Amino acid sequence: MKHNVLLAAGAVCAMLLSANNAFAQDEVTVSETVSEGIIMTDVPCNTYYYTEPSQNWYIQLGAGIASPFVEDLGAENPKHHITANYNLGFGKWMSPYLGWRVSFLGGALHWENIAYSKSKYVTANFDLMWDMFNSFNVNPKRVFSIIPFVGLGGAYVWDFDNPSANCMNKKGEVRKNQWMLPVSAGLQLRFRLSKYVDFFAEGRAQFYGDNFNNTVWGQPVDVNLTCTGGFAIYFTGRDYNTYSPCDYIGNIAALNDEVNTLRGEVAASAAALAACEAQLPCPEVTAVEEVIVQQAPLMAAVRFKINSSKISPMEQVNVYNVAQWMKANPEANVAIVGYADKDTGTSSYNMGLSERRANAVYDMLTKDYGINPARLTKVAKGSDTQIYDENNWNRIVVFENE
Repeated sequence: MKHNVLLAAGAVCAMLLSANNAFAQDEVTVSETVSEGIIMTDVPCNTYYYTEPSQNWYIQLGAGIASPFVEDLGAENPKHHITANYNLGFGKWMSPYLGWRVSFLGGALHWENIAYSKSKYVTANFDLMWDMFNSFNVNPKRVFSIIPFVGLGGAYVWDFDNPSANCMNKKGEVRKNQWMLPVSAGLQLRFRLSKYVDFFAEGRAQFYGDNFNNTVWGQPVDVNLTCTGGFAIYFTGRDYNTYSPCDYIGNIAALNDEVNTLRGEVAASAAALAACEAQLPCPEVTAVEEVIVQQAPLMAAVRFKINSSKISPMEQVNVYNVAQWMKANPEANVAIVGYADKDTGTSSYNMGLSERRANAVYDMLTKDYGINPARLTKVAKGSDTQIYDENNWNRIVVFENE
């Protein structure tokens, strides 16, 4: 009988592993037609559910009862005693349908066949869990769910007080502890209290080797039945993300309209190109001999402050204009004529001052603007000759075309 229970547990495990693929999405079909472009019909709107790596992690705390079913050694009325057990675990729901957890169970075990016996045990189980209701209709806010699970684990049993123990070590002594790898199957009833807290009640059957109670006799499998209740606490809440291809139909339609607009622009450009090609060959271009027109000399002058031959920044633009004019008229020569104001200074002093002013303009034209010195003549007129009636206007250099 216990062998048949093991086969049933394996069948439940295979069912759980296939459940996630069997109910992977909620499907709705939408018909969508886009004129003058790509036509889309019967778009399958499958809603896919997924979780981020940080979502749906939980811890669980619980307590309950345990009752072992072991060999009766021919007793006419074997008794099954109930003891307390304690539960601690953590896990994650990978999708609305499938999750996993690591669950620890432990406590004392009491049983009676020929004589009253007891021990202590702890097990660590890795469980695969299947949410049956979400497999048919996903609802993260569902109040009640039924969750079958199967698991593999490791168990340690110690502190035996068993008069019928017959498991010996290499020294021929009765063993004081046992290590084993049980398989288990069970059913959990889950009740949603909030987004972050669930209450659960579950029953589990764990299948061990015949040495579970340190006694080997009869059937090769011992069973420990547990019933546990407690709370599962979710760190970020229990919820799922969704994705559907139909969410992007509007974007696809907008892109299709943009493609159609670009097609129209391409067609218009092709028509314009055809119109241009229809006018070929182009008429021959007749070469026109270039005629250089010499400009009249600029009416430029450079003003100076009293008793100064320094060209101010505001007056430098006039020197620049003369240089540009001379570059545009390479055949022209220019005389740089300096003056001074007769109201200030003596005649001889003013002659030297007007010469220094002409030299300053000459240096800027030749050194700063690259005018050939051979095209320039410096003339100092002093203050004996005044070209303006206002005497202070005569602190100046003028340019004359030679």
